[in-house]
Amino acid sequence: MTRKKVKFAFITNDSARKATFKKRKKGLMKKVNELSTLCGIDACAIIYSPYEAQPEVWPSNIGVQSVLAQFKRMPEMEQSKKMVNQESFIRQRITKANEQLKKQIKENREKEMIEVMYQCLTGKGSITNLILPDLNDLGGLVDRTMTDINRRIESLKKTVPGLVMHGLEKRHAVHNSSAMDGMQRTQWFTDWMTNPSDHNLGLGQGYEMTPFLDNGNQIWPHPYFP
Repeated sequence: MTRKKVKFAFITNDSARKATFKKRKKGLMKKVNELSTLCGIDACAIIYSPYEAQPEVWPSNIGVQSVLAQFKRMPEMEQSKKMVNQESFIRQRITKANEQLKKQIKENREKEMIEVMYQCLTGKGSITNLILPDLNDLGGLVDRTMTDINRRIESLKKTVPGLVMHGLEKRHAVHNSSAMDGMQRTQWFTDWMTNPSDHNLGLGQGYEMTPFLDNGNQIWPHPYFP
């Protein structure tokens, strides 16, 4: 049976809040004890609550005083090095969340451009409605994809004996957009996506795909590299 998810918010019911306090306090003390024992470190805990006249401490009053004395002997810079208040803690969480968001947006953007590229290659999509930033991102993706393909071709030429290219390497050299400047690449890419039959790369549905052969055996039967 799975545990019920607890809503992380102030418990308004007095009796429920008191019961939760006792339960969580016991667990916290246990964790401090485990941390000190397993890692061989000096640790202490001081808990104030409206339910107790005196604060509860672990491991003892003397133990707490000893840990606090060690802390006060440290240089002031070292004391505050990893300290955070509620405001700084929230700011750190916000910064971390923003970084994760930016990373996710970048990943989503790349996946979106990959989908557009594949749609265009198979004749199911068009770039006529794309704006210039989309075309630039798509052109950059094509650059990276063609670079990876050329790198793979070179690797296979070295590792697969008897590899026959049948002119695919030549076509890549002719259409390699990385050799163009930004305006040329954008214009070539626009022309190719708009009229793919006039710029046959041997890729995509409806185009002639010349297979790579190893001693007469086709090793890449699919129009896209696996």
